[in-house]
Amino acid sequence: MHAPLATLALFALLAQTTYTVPGRVVTLVLPHAPREGETAWLQVKVGAIERGAEIEITTTAGQSLGVISPFGIRSGRYAGTYTVPLPADAISDDRVSLRLTLNQGGHPQRAPTTKEVKSIHVKLMPAVR
Repeated sequence: MHAPLATLALFALLAQTTYTVPGRVVTLVLPHAPREGETAWLQVKVGAIERGAEIEITTTAGQSLGVISPFGIRSGRYAGTYTVPLPADAISDDRVSLRLTLNQGGHPQRAPTTKEVKSIHVKLMPAVR
């Protein structure tokens, strides 16, 4: 009789535990709603990150948008600016909410600092045909 009661208490405790997803949440406002023939892109300026580190970009709902994995960057140097396509279904009310996560081998995922991800913007450009 005690085992079912203990199990119920464990489930109640787990239900109260909140799990936080690591990462930095950013909400970007588009300059205007995408017009016919325009596509949206993220421009991400990456600063100095550890060799082998990656910046994962997802929506706050968990949709994967891409991973920035600089290769051949000298230690302590800026990694550069990267362009990532932004699907139309990730945009709502001319806004997109993103989660940026730094993945480093052997270390827990964490939010990148403002020195590691210097800036992120949305650009609207004519669709390539």
